[in-house]
Amino acid sequence: MAKHDHHDWEAAWQAAYPADDSRPVQEPKAPGGRRSPRTRSVLLATGLLVLGVTSVGVAATGDVLREGQRNGTATRETEIVSRTNEAGNAKGGYATRQSNLSRSGGGAIYGCRAGTGDNTNPCLRSNNLAGGLAFEFNATSGTLGGTFTVGAGGDAAKPFTTNATGVATGLNADEVDGQSANEIAAAGAALPAARTRWVLVDANGQIEAQSGGFTLKSGYGANPAGAAGNVYIDSGDDLSNNAITATIALQNQVEQDGNANVNGRAPGADQNAEFSGEISASRCAIAGLVSCAPPGTNTNTHFVVSPRLSDGQVTDVGNRKRFYVIISE
Repeated sequence: MAKHDHHDWEAAWQAAYPADDSRPVQEPKAPGGRRSPRTRSVLLATGLLVLGVTSVGVAATGDVLREGQRNGTATRETEIVSRTNEAGNAKGGYATRQSNLSRSGGGAIYGCRAGTGDNTNPCLRSNNLAGGLAFEFNATSGTLGGTFTVGAGGDAAKPFTTNATGVATGLNADEVDGQSANEIAAAGAALPAARTRWVLVDANGQIEAQSGGFTLKSGYGANPAGAAGNVYIDSGDDLSNNAITATIALQNQVEQDGNANVNGRAPGADQNAEFSGEISASRCAIAGLVSCAPPGTNTNTHFVVSPRLSDGQVTDVGNRKRFYVIISE
């Protein structure tokens, strides 16, 4: 478009709006209802003025927003401040309203380049300076309200944080695999109570103390030959699904190796018999693995304990120690 001199636009404007009147001059129409040549000239000049204004480049800070076009880069905030009260109508009460009537959605989109610094503004902030709601999201139909995606996701990514510790009404955060906390607690209460039982056997192979229900069947007996050096105990319960743990009980007041040292600090190998030893235990009657020799002990209610010296030898009267056995149910 050719450039037009400023004085040409001014002359056209003054012709359309004389100084003594704010209304356009009413030119008489030419015969046949046509406007006079002067009126047509004024309209043409006004149209050129409009075209001249709108053909200028991208809008900048301070310019009027242009519909359907990119509005350039502003260097200051654009504020829209209103005092619009809600009057109970279908519309009203909001300073602005954005809506897209197409079926593809897209009412509004906000993008930014916020970094990770402590003072960086978020891309979207909704701040209620009074006591009402700060935001509201509503999906009129459908089964999914929306999504939160954070980077590549994973355990280190959090959808959001909050300082509110109250219960969020409607959320099922107290459910695990579809069961609420009350349902999980009720199911646990219906299970049999788990218990741990124990028995303490002295150096002579006799029960010294116990939690209850244990009966000694054989303590280091010489007969039959396979029972020598072992202790056999009836637990009174089926041990098929129980754990059996045996451990040597410390006794630092009983001399066992003749070196007059019972504090476990004697130098050299095998010089602290009071603190050394091995022990193993198992349920009886395990097909292909464990068979108990004393009569009546090869059942799933009995267990056998075999204490040994550190070199694997069977213990005897002079070097045996107390031991605990714990049954976990």
